[in-house]
Amino acid sequence: MANSSARTAVLMGLGLAVLGASGFGFLAVVGATLTPSDQAGVLGLYLIINIIGPGLFVALEQETNRVLSSGTAAGVDPRPGIRRAALLGAGLAGVTVLVVLAISPILVERNLGGHPSLLLWIVLGTLASAAIFFARGLLAAGAQFTGYAASLATEGLTRLLPCLALALLGYATVDGYGLIFALGGAFALLVALPWLRRALAATKITGEPADPANAGAVLAGHSTRTIAHGLVLLGLATLLAQLVANLAPLVVTGRMPEAPEVAVAFGFAFVLTRVPLLLFGPVQAMMLPGLTAAAVRGDLAELRRRVGLILLAVAGVGLPGALLSALVGPWLVVTFFRATVWPSPLVMGLLGLSTVLLMIAQVLQPALVAVGRHRVVTIGWVIGTAVLVAIMLLPGEPIGTAVVAQLAGPLLVALVTAGGLWRAVRDRAPVQVS
Repeated sequence: MANSSARTAVLMGLGLAVLGASGFGFLAVVGATLTPSDQAGVLGLYLIINIIGPGLFVALEQETNRVLSSGTAAGVDPRPGIRRAALLGAGLAGVTVLVVLAISPILVERNLGGHPSLLLWIVLGTLASAAIFFARGLLAAGAQFTGYAASLATEGLTRLLPCLALALLGYATVDGYGLIFALGGAFALLVALPWLRRALAATKITGEPADPANAGAVLAGHSTRTIAHGLVLLGLATLLAQLVANLAPLVVTGRMPEAPEVAVAFGFAFVLTRVPLLLFGPVQAMMLPGLTAAAVRGDLAELRRRVGLILLAVAGVGLPGALLSALVGPWLVVTFFRATVWPSPLVMGLLGLSTVLLMIAQVLQPALVAVGRHRVVTIGWVIGTAVLVAIMLLPGEPIGTAVVAQLAGPLLVALVTAGGLWRAVRDRAPVQVS
């Protein structure tokens, strides 16, 4: 068991490392080959796809993961619930596309550098994101972490290597980079298919459940209404989470049209400090099956132990990362992204600290999902987002207000979700989606 856990950790670590390094490399290629105005357009696409994909469809991944994990733990057939999750996920993708098209004039003018063609790639990226996040929910719940890691690495490499080829051949264009970035999730899905078949094959349950009453409660959690309810709550929460994590560069760019070089440098600095968050995201997928099983068994001590260990890891990695952002971050932005303006070390250090707060919230979210407290997750992100947006729109220097907002919003989310988890564990409340 220990060897299997260590192997899983290594595989996921490699997949995450490739994905993170590839995102870093993608932006470096963009910074080295495009004009500042075109850089702003591609950076806008990068941020929007990262808001929509992880923002909305992590909810689909977590609900799919919950359905399969709870069914396996209780000894009931999860396949009807999985089919319902797939249909609801497709509907969510369709609604998202319609919303993107509805606000397209604002996006093109303010965030996509005046390139309407980038909208098409955003739509394509939205559909690809829905498919791969649904698949990753099944892979994680089915313990197919080799396939999960392979999908992460593929997503990163298929975004970076073709862009490098375009740059070397002298064909660097906004649309070329946009199309390549949007297709990353589709290629990841193709690579993950063999492991996905194994995960689906493992969903066949034989025999009767050991605890029929508990099995009935779990099956109730697989209904269309319950899954849709969870998707709405988690979808709103994770979308707001991505807005909190990625909104600042979009707002700063919109407020500083007269200084695109400064706005682009801030955007690159922002993305660089968010790399640990990108790498940490799939840890939720690894946490959720074990947390769900512990919650179904009523083993809240195990749930507390698992959450505590991850929080210690966050502090051990995140705080030194924030310090490193302040010390070498500005040099990296200028050297690798070819920014023409040096970002402030203090700004980068504080953005790194806000990343630590967001990672804490990411640890607490799957624990709350496991005990059925979806509503607490949503409330936390609603409060945090409202405060962040209110501060960010205050009059004053755009970058300074953005940094203050990025600290205040995530701090409130962490406090609300921590309080909700503490109450759920203290009360030993039954597991039900609420």
